[in-house]
Amino acid sequence: MLPKIYNYMFWFSIILALASIISISIYGLNLGVDFKGGTVLDIEFTQERPEISAIQNVSFLKETVINSSGDSGIIIRTGQITEQEHQDILLGLQSTFPESGIQENKFDSVGPIIGNELKSKSLKAIVLVLLAITLYMTIVFRRISDIVPSWVMGVAALIALLHDLIIPTGVFAWLGYYYGVEISAVFVAAVLTVLGYSVSDSVVVFDRIRENIIRDGNRSNFGAVVHESIMQTLTRSLNTTFTTLLALVAIYFFGGESIKYFALALIMGIFFGAYSSIFVASPVLVWVYNRKRRNV
Repeated sequence: MLPKIYNYMFWFSIILALASIISISIYGLNLGVDFKGGTVLDIEFTQERPEISAIQNVSFLKETVINSSGDSGIIIRTGQITEQEHQDILLGLQSTFPESGIQENKFDSVGPIIGNELKSKSLKAIVLVLLAITLYMTIVFRRISDIVPSWVMGVAALIALLHDLIIPTGVFAWLGYYYGVEISAVFVAAVLTVLGYSVSDSVVVFDRIRENIIRDGNRSNFGAVVHESIMQTLTRSLNTTFTTLLALVAIYFFGGESIKYFALALIMGIFFGAYSSIFVASPVLVWVYNRKRRNV
């Protein structure tokens, strides 16, 4: 049997996942321009930046969402606009705030058709990655299929990956509702990165379980083997996770506004990726093993 801490943390994970699902159901996802179409302008004021409220009160900007970007910039998000409307916005800002100095850093416009296509392809990419990881785990760990069916290794890893995907998404649903944080193509890139990072942790733990079973032949107490394997790989997992998080925290606090939430998604995903390989995937293996023995 596994120590009781695994049961406590597993149920804690279930609570977090359920809370995230509720958050997504209630708030929905605040999809950005990449997915629903629209226009983004990144504008910097070379002199003193006016107050955001003053910029928002300009008549031609009342139907837009404006956020600060660093100390001297703003990001304007609006629906699709023509090039003439784009120039009118720049000229309007220059005439309204002549002493601030206007410099456009970026102008992106995405049509709704392209946005829907990107949404569809993003979902397909995530599903294909999850299925490919499950298949890979099933093939790699087939040598201990007499102890635990190899497909269970894949399913355990898949459950852990879904855990690592759902919780950050739930947090971003909450952030999108209360703080206007948008889900963009950058978030999808972060999710795919997290999936790869998370499964590497699960593979390390599962591989050590396989080695211990093959080497020692100890099959009478599978929970003890799993716990021993986790403890043998714990230092490696903690060191790798900690050093990665150090870099991501630095990016979050000192990087640009455009990659701030990309870093946040990675921070949450990588933390829960290391956590889930220990407290989600491994308990699932032991649970399946115990059910298998009771049914024999």
